[in-house]
Amino acid sequence: MENNIFESKFAIAQINSIPGDIEYNKNKIIENIKKALDKEVDLIIFPEVAIYGYHNDSMIKKFPYILSQIRSALIQICDLNLAIDILVGYPEIENNKVKSSFAFISRGEIKLVKQFKHQNKIFKIASKNDIDEEVFSPGADYLICAFSTFSRTNREYFRAEALKNFARRQNKKCIYVNRVGADDELVYDGLSRMYDENGNLLALAKAFEEDLLVIDYKQGGEIADIPKEYNLKTNVESFSLNYENDLERTYNSIIFGIKEYFSKNGFKQAVLGLSGGLDSTICAVLLADALGTENVLGVSMPSRLTSDGSKNDAYELAKNLGINFIEAPIKNYHDAFSNGFGEVFNKVSSKWCNRYTKSFTEDNIQARSRAMILWGIANEFGSTLPIATSDKSECYMGYATINGDMSGGFAPIADVCKTKLFALARWMNENRNKKNAIPESVILKPPGAELAIDSKTGETLKAEDALMPYEFLDEVIWRIENLNQSINNMMQEDFLYEKKYMLDSATKQAWLDKFFKRMKFALYKWYIIPPFIVVDSKSINRIEYSQPIVSNINYMGK
Repeated sequence: MENNIFESKFAIAQINSIPGDIEYNKNKIIENIKKALDKEVDLIIFPEVAIYGYHNDSMIKKFPYILSQIRSALIQICDLNLAIDILVGYPEIENNKVKSSFAFISRGEIKLVKQFKHQNKIFKIASKNDIDEEVFSPGADYLICAFSTFSRTNREYFRAEALKNFARRQNKKCIYVNRVGADDELVYDGLSRMYDENGNLLALAKAFEEDLLVIDYKQGGEIADIPKEYNLKTNVESFSLNYENDLERTYNSIIFGIKEYFSKNGFKQAVLGLSGGLDSTICAVLLADALGTENVLGVSMPSRLTSDGSKNDAYELAKNLGINFIEAPIKNYHDAFSNGFGEVFNKVSSKWCNRYTKSFTEDNIQARSRAMILWGIANEFGSTLPIATSDKSECYMGYATINGDMSGGFAPIADVCKTKLFALARWMNENRNKKNAIPESVILKPPGAELAIDSKTGETLKAEDALMPYEFLDEVIWRIENLNQSINNMMQEDFLYEKKYMLDSATKQAWLDKFFKRMKFALYKWYIIPPFIVVDSKSINRIEYSQPIVSNINYMGK
């Protein structure tokens, strides 16, 4: 080993840990250490909490013996006494709080400190807060940023800018170590790297896969190919329907998240309803690309209201993708429930309170009949998970049926709004290996669940007629999540929709009132939706956002 570990070669081990599986993670670490030795590397750096695999402290507080398992694993790594220095992240308890620490292992000795001296050279472990500060602790010759960040809109752009600026401000080489993998809703995209003192990129690991990035300190290392749009900033100042810079990352994030959720939970196959609509279509494409076409089953479940066009679109999609496909009409299920409910409701009305003049019972019977079929298939055939196909726009509006189309074990697109899904559909048709798998008729047709007849038109009710134009609806979501605006704030702003179409003030006020009222009553559904992949800049996932169902916020604002 040379006198200075950073004057020769070192490696970043971008690994995929499994939360809580200390034995698996330890073996993964040892495997990468041995690979690094074969490449004559003097130092190998692992991500934070690599040996534990999770950033939340809940598991450790509930099962504190995990800490002893972690210490035992560190000792086993140390006992290998290999001719390589090792920097590996692990959690520890301090003041009844779990914090992220790093073990430096050298020649059988463990130093459990965040800043340490080695061969007369000092390097510093920098946190997320450190790179955002203008002033950083002096004395470090090398900066290692080992905090993990997950993939979402604009994350890579701002992450890269922060790291480059950090290296420039400190006038030091900056090494960033990220993890790769997914913890249910959060997808970590990797892209570990190194910058020189001027913020120039010297080495870059792969996106969405494990990588052992070997770096010569003086010359750098490999720079992986990543989508050219990945680090371009999307519009953050105003709402835009131009999602182009974020579509490939969105696609890759969801694909990777599906793979991770299925493989780490022991599922192999997915079953979903194919309605011929946009949401189920996109879910089918994503599942086919993530799991393989042979592991996806699409089920067309027409009712008396299902159009021939929708049935044909579902069949054509399945044929284009090459996934398994069956048709299972819901008439028998619908009739059985309707007849049974009729008797029950008559008994209830004679003993209790007045019935609604208009209810959604018929709509929900259809949606729940379909869910029964999907869950039946999942329960009957091994390692199969049913898929919920709700999107972000529907989640905000509560425009989905509990134990119906919301029902499933995973919801791939629940953090993607409807207007972005239209753009994603066209992007996938142009960029997947098998182009134009999505029928053009699916993209062109107005969204609608075909559950009820519109009394005004005599046709099946369209979603935008029940809600509002998606272009307007999605901008409301964007303004809530990115600008924290109230109804009054939004009434004073010019929406993109207003610039394109005539919209009077009264209609705009009515739409905003409807949106916030429906959002309030949709809160309880946010607790019920299955796990989903976080891809947007802000999300309603339970990790990041919590609002009591009984809350009563004045959404009007000041």
